[in-house]
Amino acid sequence: MKRIALSVLAVSSLAYSASAEVEVNRAMLGMFQPILEVAENSENPVTDAKVDLGRMLYYDTRLSKNRSVSCNTCHDLASFGDDGLAVSKGINDQEGGRSAPTVYNAAIHIAQFWDGRAKDVEAQAIGPVTNPIEMGMPDEQYVLKVVNSIPGYVDAFKKAFPEQDEPITYVNIGNAIGAFERKLMTPSRFDDFLKGKEDALTDDEKHGLNLFMSTGCTTCHNGMGVGGHLYQKLGLVKEWPTEDKGRFEATGNEADKYFFKVPSLRNITETGPYMHDGSIESLEEMTAKMAEYQMGRELSDEDVKSIVTFLGALKGRIDEEFIAKPELPADGPDTPKAGS
Repeated sequence: MKRIALSVLAVSSLAYSASAEVEVNRAMLGMFQPILEVAENSENPVTDAKVDLGRMLYYDTRLSKNRSVSCNTCHDLASFGDDGLAVSKGINDQEGGRSAPTVYNAAIHIAQFWDGRAKDVEAQAIGPVTNPIEMGMPDEQYVLKVVNSIPGYVDAFKKAFPEQDEPITYVNIGNAIGAFERKLMTPSRFDDFLKGKEDALTDDEKHGLNLFMSTGCTTCHNGMGVGGHLYQKLGLVKEWPTEDKGRFEATGNEADKYFFKVPSLRNITETGPYMHDGSIESLEEMTAKMAEYQMGRELSDEDVKSIVTFLGALKGRIDEEFIAKPELPADGPDTPKAGS
């Protein structure tokens, strides 16, 4: 059978026969890395007790003022870690300003939120709790009052942080949820391919991978997350129509205007709509626009389709048992009720 070696230096669409066997230059795959099983954090070691506590807190709507919103509301683990909305909704159906990114694999990113204002998943986890639009708790002390009033949580925090005299702290709420999220990794067929399993990808997917690399997508979408590891200006070569100033909103630095964290492409086929504002519905449109606005390239429909075919191989495997909603501890006699 004729073998076709597609050079990653090529910049135009190459003739491709579905009957031909496609090769990928494995020397170029060093720009990627297989996903970790656990994204460890030396400042917050992952333990079973922390993970169990974090899983409960992740699903608990009592961390919101009116008991209507949990972490899982906007980052639905059964739906690849997001809510499928252009912009997410908090308490009383208030809309936020940006689309909620998936929580899967987020722990390997350079930082959290589109503007990188939280350094890690531990810091991100507690941000929405006191945000008036998201979970709406009045302040940290009120959150601690609620958690301390639930006997099951008092015991769980002691188990998760056994060396601390007062383990129920606002930081430890984030540490527990963060420990849980650090195991929300989704290995995919692409990881199998990176590890040497040649038949993990179809020839169509390999062809799309070659185009993904030759087109220049890997300038931003590289590393373990196939993105998520750097900030980039939106509209690098062609101005993108947006009023959102991106990272500038967090830093106040003029040089950060219109810079956003590059999203990971893992599970990207499952997490639309796309962009920080959810303004792009289809992955095909997203791919074409990124080529145009970030690289000054106009891709053919055929090339767009091929790249999107490859992106389908980044859909990961989810551990259904790990993400199953746990039984939550019951209210204590003094636990504040909804809206109080």
